[in-house]
Amino acid sequence: MRQELLSLPKGLAEEVSKNLVMVARLIDDEPEQAYAYSRIALRLASRVAAVREAAGFAAYATQKYSEALAEFRAAKRMTGSVELWPVMADCERGLGRPERALAMAGEPEVQKLDKAGQVEMRLVAAGARRDQGQLEAAIVTLQSPELASSSVQPWTARLRYAYADALLAAGREDEAREWFAKTLEADKDGSTDASDRLAELDGVEFVDASIDLSDLADDQDEDEDQDEDDIDEDDDQDAAEIAAAERASDVAEYYDEDDEEYEPLEQSAADPDAEGDKA
Repeated sequence: MRQELLSLPKGLAEEVSKNLVMVARLIDDEPEQAYAYSRIALRLASRVAAVREAAGFAAYATQKYSEALAEFRAAKRMTGSVELWPVMADCERGLGRPERALAMAGEPEVQKLDKAGQVEMRLVAAGARRDQGQLEAAIVTLQSPELASSSVQPWTARLRYAYADALLAAGREDEAREWFAKTLEADKDGSTDASDRLAELDGVEFVDASIDLSDLADDQDEDEDQDEDDIDEDDDQDAAEIAAAERASDVAEYYDEDDEEYEPLEQSAADPDAEGDKA
């Protein structure tokens, strides 16, 4: 890529390089932003193969398969390299043309690919078979020396995972479990969800232990409202008891026979409720 950018004027090369760096940085987590940066680079240097390739991968990451395929074809014409052949075939799958992907899997270009490229092409072909509902053919397509090898290569985990998933889709659960376990052994970076698939096959259910803070806040508000209601009831009860005690105190005071300053009141004056009770 650096050599290709050297063909541009220095200022332009730096600007294109900055945009390509942003594409590489964002393509996994923010593919739409990566795509936007790739369009800028493409506008600045559309005749640079590395730019066309980056634009193709950015479009591929955002599922713009027709656009991606056009960029990959352009890059292939510029370089004469066949390394993009598998991803071009996968674009055909994305466009709903699995038969074209299978046709590409049988082209002479596949023999020019390195080992990683050939494995990738095998994965694409198996996916195309599954697109056509040919599960057993997909399983056979994935069976290869690379799958049987005990050595772990960069493509091993993905190849084993695809094989396990195809077995499971075909209803061969015991074999699928075995190959998901083998995938887990090779997947040191956690690039697949083989552990989750194994857990599902074993009937293990994961419970989310996280607490919903909004629910907790609602419960707390309900408790506070209940406490306030209880306090109000206690206040009302206390007020009633105080009033009754004051009335009783008044009655006792008015009827204190030992106090010369007060004379006993009539029953009706001492207790307003007494007259009503008497009546």
